[in-house]
Amino acid sequence: MSHTTLLLIAAAGVATLLLLILRAKVQPFVALVVVSIGVALAAGVPAADLVKTIEDGMGGTLGHIATIIALGAMIGRIIELSGGAASFAHSLIDRFGSKRTPLALTVAGFVLGIPVFFEVGLIILMPIAYGVARASGKPLLVYALPMGAAMLTVHAFLPPHPGAVAVTQAIGADQGLVLLLGIPVTAVVILLGYLVSRRMTRREYPMDPAVYAEVYGEEPTPGTSGTPGAPSTPAARPADDSQGTAVLTKPAQRTTTDPAPPAPAPSFGMVLALIVTPILLILAGTLGQNLLAEGSTLRAILTVLGAPMVALLIDVALCAYLLGARRGWDRTHIANVMGSALPSVAMVILVAGAGGVFGKVLVASGIGDAIADVLDRTGLPALFLAFLTALTLRAAQGSTTVALITTAGILTPLLERADLSTGQLSLVALAMGAGGLAVSHINDAGYWMFTKLAGLDVASGLRTWTVLTTTMGVIGFGLTAALWPLV
Repeated sequence: MSHTTLLLIAAAGVATLLLLILRAKVQPFVALVVVSIGVALAAGVPAADLVKTIEDGMGGTLGHIATIIALGAMIGRIIELSGGAASFAHSLIDRFGSKRTPLALTVAGFVLGIPVFFEVGLIILMPIAYGVARASGKPLLVYALPMGAAMLTVHAFLPPHPGAVAVTQAIGADQGLVLLLGIPVTAVVILLGYLVSRRMTRREYPMDPAVYAEVYGEEPTPGTSGTPGAPSTPAARPADDSQGTAVLTKPAQRTTTDPAPPAPAPSFGMVLALIVTPILLILAGTLGQNLLAEGSTLRAILTVLGAPMVALLIDVALCAYLLGARRGWDRTHIANVMGSALPSVAMVILVAGAGGVFGKVLVASGIGDAIADVLDRTGLPALFLAFLTALTLRAAQGSTTVALITTAGILTPLLERADLSTGQLSLVALAMGAGGLAVSHINDAGYWMFTKLAGLDVASGLRTWTVLTTTMGVIGFGLTAALWPLV
């Protein structure tokens, strides 16, 4: 079959995938599987090999990432339900002081965004943003915008989030290097995004009166259209620190059927240590493999401890003991909390597996090589193609995870042909993350979740959230491009 025909089949497959997800509202997992089967048959994959191709794609992907995603979700769930996430955010606010509260919440979004999924983190931290906005009389967006963008940035760039894990596995990058390079890149992107958001929030944006009333405890002044800012009766708003302290020290948690833990919320240091433990173990494993002699005992130990699955498993055990058993949770309750993390990530895992199926079909059918030939002839660097492809798919269908997985499937043949080093592949993975961060707009569930919680209308959401996430995505790509000559 000619390359032109294969490329037309690929284009038709991607178009069908977008139509199924956007127009027909088909669940992405089902849409990916259906399109994968259709593309395979149209491209001439023998019917007898079709099922094996699908099984190989699903198994090869999930064999690596399913455990990592599930364990990461368990860690985030334990930290969330123990009160550790809210306690950590309040501690940061106390340490940074009232003048730097927006920065404190941004840092909280960055750190908590590593183990906690974006949607969960937003639910945990947004009530805290409500509290500080009420106490200060400042617009909610001053606190919420950089905080939410920080969590979305981590979600797009770093393991153990599903898109980053799937991309790292698909293109053959090293998770330790992705973390080693990605954490400072993400931190700089978030810091610059914070500075951009400060300029954005100098102007006022219309705010939903219902959200305004929930945040400030009163209805907006008639004629203001719910514009946030200082409450309509500033004199009635206590100026002393006692009210602000009372608001800030009340932990805000999601409602859950699980009983609240009897012990006080975990300390700042304990939560921070539990968040960084798996990261340090993974980095130690990567450094051991690169710096220690092959066959040495220490290298072997670090390799095992630094395997992402082992590192996360160790951290799950530490979280269960330090945040659970030592604080009064019995074994049944710990098991229920850990189990409650799985339903929310089950579909994410399946979508990642279906993305692996799509990638396998592209390779088995020869479409991948045809795409690689075309991309080679463009003369564009692999790093730029990774960013641009992920950004286009993100803008078209909304989901960061689906955009990253699909991009990896499309570009893997090209990357294999390019013979890139492990460090370069890690930067390509981060460039895809930058594309997956950008252009969060009306087809993205995260866009609606943030704008509804922040009380923004569609136009204001596009002017703030969409512009900020796109700006941060471009900054992220610029940083990966700047690091390219160094690896």
